[in-house]
Amino acid sequence: MPSAAHPPITVLASSRAVLDGGLTEATIVISLNTGKITSIFHSVLPPSDFPPGTPYADHSPRILLPGLVDAHVHLNEPGRTEWEGFWTGTRAAAFGGVTTVIDMPLNAIPPTTTVAGFKEKIKAAQGQCWVDVGFYGGVVPGNAAELKPLVKEGVRGFKGFMIDSGVDEFPAVSSHDVAEAMAELADEPTTLMFHAEMIPPISDSVGDAVQHSLPPLFPHGPLTSYNTFLESRPPSFETYAISEILSLASLAPKLPLHIVHLSAIEAIPLLCDARAKGVKITAETCFHYLSLASEAVQEGDTRHKCCPPIRTQSNQDGLWQELLKDKTDGANGVISTVVSDHSPCTPDLKLLPATFASEGTNSKSPTSKADEGTDGDFFSAWGGISSVGLGLSILWTEGAKRGVTIEDAVRWCSQNTARQVGLEHCKGQLGVGFDGDVAVFDDEAEFVVEPSTMLFRNKCSPYESKTLRGIVTETWVRGCKVFARDEGFNKAGPCGRLLLEPRKTTKV
Repeated sequence: MPSAAHPPITVLASSRAVLDGGLTEATIVISLNTGKITSIFHSVLPPSDFPPGTPYADHSPRILLPGLVDAHVHLNEPGRTEWEGFWTGTRAAAFGGVTTVIDMPLNAIPPTTTVAGFKEKIKAAQGQCWVDVGFYGGVVPGNAAELKPLVKEGVRGFKGFMIDSGVDEFPAVSSHDVAEAMAELADEPTTLMFHAEMIPPISDSVGDAVQHSLPPLFPHGPLTSYNTFLESRPPSFETYAISEILSLASLAPKLPLHIVHLSAIEAIPLLCDARAKGVKITAETCFHYLSLASEAVQEGDTRHKCCPPIRTQSNQDGLWQELLKDKTDGANGVISTVVSDHSPCTPDLKLLPATFASEGTNSKSPTSKADEGTDGDFFSAWGGISSVGLGLSILWTEGAKRGVTIEDAVRWCSQNTARQVGLEHCKGQLGVGFDGDVAVFDDEAEFVVEPSTMLFRNKCSPYESKTLRGIVTETWVRGCKVFARDEGFNKAGPCGRLLLEPRKTTKV
């Protein structure tokens, strides 16, 4: 029994664990008082080495991983909880070994663009989170005065759209708005992030008004053809937006900049060149850009619609090539993090033809605009991929073809994502003093993606019916077993915390 001499602990051991960037035997001791890892042994110790009654599990040969930090998730609460919510979204995260999610500022109503809006979101999240949750703030026209107060309230970074976001309450920013945000945040411990797509101007006189156009003006083929949609969001949208961001970077040379969901490989040389010149800019890509290709998208299968779009197989290969530069030194590659960009909606907003619909995909949004397009219309369908909690298995399945190791996956999805959001002191590694966030991973097992394995609210995903390799058998958050594949969720309820301590570092 625990006592003053023997405070309560739990012990996890395995013949394989990712520690200090390598695979080794390990026994990990987690304090149940603090939720922190108090000691690590580089061998599998027997239960007899611990006080009688100590909770102990040897998971050999399954791998102990630091819990994933998914740094790009839309939970949509309050305001659009029929799309997703804290309860369902964080349960889906835990199912896949994600122990920390960072919630994006838009698609909830109100968005996180003011302190008042942020407080409403915090209130909505209370008691609902199965994993730890942090938050981003938003940059929109006219909210520059809110940015520093939001930093003090604990947001982990800021995101702005260089093109229409798809929701009225989160309008796109102009170059003037970006300059204002950079001036406000120049010396703050934060990161300024961008959805980097802009329609290149057709003449010098168009200026920033071009950002408010809705592409495309004249589609060149059937609206149910994915290729028609792909041609409407060409790589030049991304390269033009990134060039615009880089042209403003000198306004705040100490402020870390970040490109979310990089899709087009044509942007990589621009970012490489900027980094070589000392610009503090990084980029992430997403599980779907690394695993799905435009050539395989069937007519009308709008589950694949997102912006920027899923591009060709050769583009996917180029993203992998850049990502794999990070294998030996995180400073080498432009892309150092992989995230879900889980951006769900109700299935009716996807305008999905009945031939692709699964069980449980008939819920509707009260603000549905489904009657504005026909089934399979890529231009009228909501753009977003649902995949939170599936990412590690997606990456492991695709990465097996490319020599990816489990250490690589941990670096891209745990260690580097924790650093991206200023949590590198407590998340992303199995180390003494870090939170006891652990995913137990069976790297050989397989499962089929079906409604029972998609724990997000709406079971509408391009991964449905795919067989994925790698199963998370248990997920621990600060020493609490939140989820077990054979037991379900902790009967005591959610134990996730809201990460509201103001950020102290600007490292990315």
